[in-house]
Amino acid sequence: MNKFVAAVTLSLLAISAQAEVTEDMLANDQTMTNQVVTNGMGRDLQRYSPLDTLNKDNVKNLVPAWAFSLGGEKQRGQETQPLVYDGVMYITGSYSRMYAIDLETGKELWQYDARLPEGILPCCDVINRGAALYGDKVIFGTLDARLVALDAKTGDVVWNKKIADYKAGYSYTAAPLIVNGLVITGNSGGEFGIVGEVQARDVDTGEMVWTRPVIEGHMGTLNGKESTMTGTLNATWPGDMWKTGGGATWLGGSYDAETDTLVFGTGNPAPWNSHLRNAGTPTEGNKGDNLYAASRLGIDPATGEIKWHYQTTPREGWDYDGVNEVVAYTDREGNKRFATADRNGFFYVLNREDGAFVDAYPFVKDITWASDIGDDGRPIYNEDNRPGDPTASADGEKGDVVFSSPGFLGGKNWMPMAFSQKTGNFYVPSNEWGMDIWNEPITYKKGAAYLGSGFTIKPNYEDHIGSLKAIDPATGEWKWEYKNDAPLWGGVMTTAGGLVFFGTPEGKFMALDDETGEELWSFQTGSGIVGQPITWEKDGEQYVSVVSGWGGAVPLWGGEVAKKVNYLNQGGMVWTFRLPKELASAE
Repeated sequence: MNKFVAAVTLSLLAISAQAEVTEDMLANDQTMTNQVVTNGMGRDLQRYSPLDTLNKDNVKNLVPAWAFSLGGEKQRGQETQPLVYDGVMYITGSYSRMYAIDLETGKELWQYDARLPEGILPCCDVINRGAALYGDKVIFGTLDARLVALDAKTGDVVWNKKIADYKAGYSYTAAPLIVNGLVITGNSGGEFGIVGEVQARDVDTGEMVWTRPVIEGHMGTLNGKESTMTGTLNATWPGDMWKTGGGATWLGGSYDAETDTLVFGTGNPAPWNSHLRNAGTPTEGNKGDNLYAASRLGIDPATGEIKWHYQTTPREGWDYDGVNEVVAYTDREGNKRFATADRNGFFYVLNREDGAFVDAYPFVKDITWASDIGDDGRPIYNEDNRPGDPTASADGEKGDVVFSSPGFLGGKNWMPMAFSQKTGNFYVPSNEWGMDIWNEPITYKKGAAYLGSGFTIKPNYEDHIGSLKAIDPATGEWKWEYKNDAPLWGGVMTTAGGLVFFGTPEGKFMALDDETGEELWSFQTGSGIVGQPITWEKDGEQYVSVVSGWGGAVPLWGGEVAKKVNYLNQGGMVWTFRLPKELASAE
């Protein structure tokens, strides 16, 4: 081989190697502004971009670059976050679809449709929240609880693995998380009496490395062998109820590189009827807490061992899932913190070293189930606002009805908040609603709903349900509030240009001033936005993308609220906007 051919060969090999996503790229995703290769625009989930080409003065010049239709009749809730790498955008769609789109033109490069079996049991619409990139693969989960790795260039299947049994109620909707060559997933299905679990696989082969069930009494595995039990059998669960204890890890997790910790939230315990779980009234010690449901867990990424836990709602009885994302950040005083805005209406600050409770503040206007969070991090319950025990009623069929706020869809649900390194504030999409809720008798049956409760969601205010709030994590102060008629159900993004991007169910994609909440720019996308925006740069220009397509849990479970928004149109469209160079400095 002559020197010229050898040099060309080496150059081609270098280009090929460069085209593969590496651990270093994942670790530095937030600062590498020509790409978005992680869910959350960084594995700490801050959803903050250091790009400032687009700013408060010129955002009015943002214009559409291209739009892409997801096509077909499968237009349900589109909750995905796009990924961008090597000239390609990757998005997932409802009904477990994946698309690769040319970043320059918006033209489809390939599409993959999972072959879903009959009898899938998705709880809250047939959505998918995104994919993961690593090496030459793009990886996503499906509604029949499988994990699929595709060739990023062709869309061909590389491997396809089963997460759990969909016939028992399991599914998967979150974006996978990749750390040190492991693809890490949770599971969905908490309303079917499943058991929440975190799994880690070899990203190249899909073979299992470790598993960590999140309900006490279940055994974890490492390298194909039993490792350790989660918690202590029957320490906080009565009898055999831990076997169908819920705690689904359905939103996925984050990764804090500084402490080398995975952080996963766990969903509600099963069933909803807390009186069946020895949790209806205070018991000796923490006997009725039902660990580790409604919690945040710190997990060792190499072994799956639990390093710490913090339970936001012990003795949970309102479907206040604990899965909401945990964001790693450094506060203005240099303290390393985690923040999470829980379904239960409280915004929590934790210590990043050990997950210890630091403080908590209300982030919605009306909270009825607890009066405060104590210095020990445990709620101070309003016991009269716990749904009643059916066995105490005259007919044993229905416990006392109570009005609880927030409603079971939460002060904040899955929709991700954002943290600005510029202001030091969090931007939290929230909803102001409550519910009538009551308990009923229930027994577990495989593949059947396992609730033991009835409920009706109601708006708390006539003039708004949705509320985007700028929150100071040091004090809990609301710096400003943007009110919206319909519930907010999509993600938020902040930028160094002083902008806060988000969308509404009415189809409006907008940018607000991060210091005042003033609306600076908007665009009507034609369908409700429940997706997650991103931004990146290409050839000196800044781009912003969001997926539009109304759906999700609100129209399915929203009660009186669902009637309020039933006029909204479904859809499926990726909108990409750009700030032209010639308008970047225009006033």
